[in-house]
Formats: sequence, structure tokens, C-alpha cells
Amino acid sequence: MRLDEQPWPDVPERPLVIVPLGSTEQHGPHLPFTVDALVAAAVAVGAADATDAVLAPAMPYGSSGEHQGFPGTLSIGGEALAAVVVELVRSAGTWARSILFVSGHGGNAVTVRDAVIRMRGEGHDVAWLPCRPSVPPGVVPDAHAGRIETSLLLHLAPAAVRPHDDVDGHRGALADAMPELRDGRLRQVSPSGVLGDPRGASAQEGSALLAGMIADATARIRLWRVDGDGLLEAL
Repeated sequence: MRLDEQPWPDVPERPLVIVPLGSTEQHGPHLPFTVDALVAAAVAVGAADATDAVLAPAMPYGSSGEHQGFPGTLSIGGEALAAVVVELVRSAGTWARSILFVSGHGGNAVTVRDAVIRMRGEGHDVAWLPCRPSVPPGVVPDAHAGRIETSLLLHLAPAAVRPHDDVDGHRGALADAMPELRDGRLRQVSPSGVLGDPRGASAQEGSALLAGMIADATARIRLWRVDGDGLLEAL
């Protein structure tokens, strides 16, 4: 059941509600700003269909201060994001039995975790889950707008992906760049905005990555065991 397609009489009694969380931030010169929301929504759609959950519309804004050096980025910051999570849980809690946030943006993680822990302390059955694809053998993991996200978008929204064979991204260790990222200076680390290498991306790889994330999310939902960080545990 999808709230953006159906009226209120279709809402089942005391359902699980899945809320995708994304961001509006630069993803290099070859991907749209909405990558994280698109991926989170796709994972949430697959998991909701498999578990008969209610799917909420995706939240398109998140905490993206590290990308603020690039025009077009729209960040609401951690405080505002936390308030959104808290109020959505309180609202959904009046008619839903459980709430799950599926986050497609790594920069949302700490804020979402803390807000979910707070809401669990208020007695709500709420959890969260990040979109973390399993990297295929032989593929070097990347952090932002590299091969993984480019493959996912080639599968989900191929018309939105621009040529990327000549995109020059930061290919060093992410840990070395963390001080600049925490200070919102990603552009100093990577003028293109890419952390990784998009070359080698394919729609076929993106389809497999998405299927893996949906299967993982579905298994965690069916288990519904929440750890101390409010995270749904794996089998």
C-alpha cells in the first residue's frame, strides 16, 4: 500500500510503515542531486511489497553540509532532520504498529540513529536501516558518486546519467579525507564531487546491487530485531 497512490480507507489496521530518507546533494558531474532519495525509495518499495508494509513518500532532504560547496545542494542539517524523524514517528505512531526509516544518505546516519533511539525511549516500535550494497568481487568500494551509485542510477534512472568515463574523482582512502568532509570542504578533496571511480558501472550491476539491498532489508524486517542503536539486525 502506497500513501502517494491510495486514499486513507486503504490503510490497513496497525501496519508497518516504511519511510525512505534521502538527500538533495551533488553527485558529481554525471549524476542527479536525488541519487540518495531514488535509491532509498527503490529499496523501500521492494521491501514494502515483500512485507505488505505501508510505503510513505520519500523525504528528499537530509543533512548534507559536507556538499554545501557545490551549487544546487540543499541541506536541512542534523537538527532539522532529527525533528522530522521525531515528529513523523509521533504522527505515525497514532495508527501504525511499527515505523522503519530506510536511509540512502550516509550523512543522515548519526542523526537518524539518535532520533530513533530517542523515540524508542518514548515507547515507539521504530527502527532504521541504511542502504549499504554488497560490493561485487573485484570492485573497489567507493564512497560517493563512484561505480556503485552510478551503476544503481544506470538501472533506476538511466536517462539521468551523463557520460562518466572521464570523470576524475578522489580515489584515495576515505579516512584521509574525513577532516575536510567533517568541515564541509569536500570540494577541496574532490573538485568534481566524486569520491571513487565511476568507470566500469553498468545497469546490470546496479540491478544486482539493488536486488541485494531489497533482499537484505526484507529479511531484517521479517526478523524485526532491533539493536541498541535502533538498527534492524541481520539474520
